[in-house]
Amino acid sequence: MENIAVIISEYGFPIVATVGLLYILYYIWNFITKNIKAKLADANVTLIALIDRVRMLDNDLIRLQQKLDTVIELRELKDEETKENEERDSD
Repeated sequence: MENIAVIISEYGFPIVATVGLLYILYYIWNFITKNIKAKLADANVTLIALIDRVRMLDNDLIRLQQKLDTVIELRELKDEETKENEERDSD
């Protein structure tokens, strides 16, 4: 504690406070570049994988919807043919 008082009396409070803030800034920058950027890179890889899975699911849903539309259309055509055949048979 006496060391800090000697440093403040020798250089002045603004200089010592500026050096302290610069050290805090360096510590935060160092922490961000070493720890957070690595975790962000991992999260980015995970996000890309999830986006790919969502696209695959969307494509699967589109294919299933097309198949369902085809089945419904064929069923309607078959029902129309059945009605036409029943009308012919009844006449």
